[in-house]
Amino acid sequence: MAAIISISNLTKTYASGHPALKRVDLEIHQGEIFALLGPNGAGKTTLINIVCGIVTPSAGTILAAGHDIQRDYRAARAKIGLVPQELSTDAFESVWATVSFSRGLFGHAPKPAYIEQVLRDLSLWDKRQNRIMTLSGGMKRRVMIAKALAHEPQILFLDEPTAGVDVELRRDMWALVRRLRENGVTIILTTHYIDEAEEMADRIGVIDKGELILVEEKSTLMKKLGKKQLTLNLSEPLAAIPSELGDWHLVLNGGGTELEYTFDAVDERAGIPALLQRMSDLGIRFKDLHTRQSSLEDIFVSLVSDRSGG
Repeated sequence: MAAIISISNLTKTYASGHPALKRVDLEIHQGEIFALLGPNGAGKTTLINIVCGIVTPSAGTILAAGHDIQRDYRAARAKIGLVPQELSTDAFESVWATVSFSRGLFGHAPKPAYIEQVLRDLSLWDKRQNRIMTLSGGMKRRVMIAKALAHEPQILFLDEPTAGVDVELRRDMWALVRRLRENGVTIILTTHYIDEAEEMADRIGVIDKGELILVEEKSTLMKKLGKKQLTLNLSEPLAAIPSELGDWHLVLNGGGTELEYTFDAVDERAGIPALLQRMSDLGIRFKDLHTRQSSLEDIFVSLVSDRSGG
């Protein structure tokens, strides 16, 4: 698959000496939804701001749609739309004027039909003559997205786009993201809502302390690092786990009423049938059992805590 963004050996060290990014290499494929996850201060926004030309890198090269973002800034930036975390819009302008002006900034001729479609997609059409200052926070967020889409970019960055917005806007936004992807737009998002990345993304990148520690297809990541957990609700409580069950590394919970077995979802083989047979041989009976697949959030937390020694 062709790369629409190529990042090579990207480093950013601020004047204070803080290393915000450390030799990041990343390729983002045309037409994919790529989720960039990481704790606060990990380098997510710095990475986005460098690709968008807002922050100057200390070293490294970045190509956006084939254009070097430093040597050919205008051509590169014209391919990119950015929805930043902060709400910064022209408070006294109308929605229509603000979005239309953003299109003109990139040298595009007026295209009222396109602007109308964007506003309708974001449920802003009825507000098109309203001044920005009169809108709610959620509506202002929609205007930011409309501004980013005004010049028909091939690449769209969404930096924490649903932070602090209502459920309706989140639903509308992800419906719009899916439509954009269907039309060939590449979407890179950062989010604190890991369930959104799990639902939306094709690939996941995890950044921590300025280092890109993992880039993986979401489905592969879930298979590779995902765990399953079997919980057995016992008929009679156990004071301790019998030594005969030592091979399964069980955990006793619920005051001795629950046995918990954690195993690799892919490489389980015959562990569970053998465990149940051994329990039967020992006279340990259970009244219920259920399994739970680990989520992307579980995987993310374990990756980051492993690096911090947690």
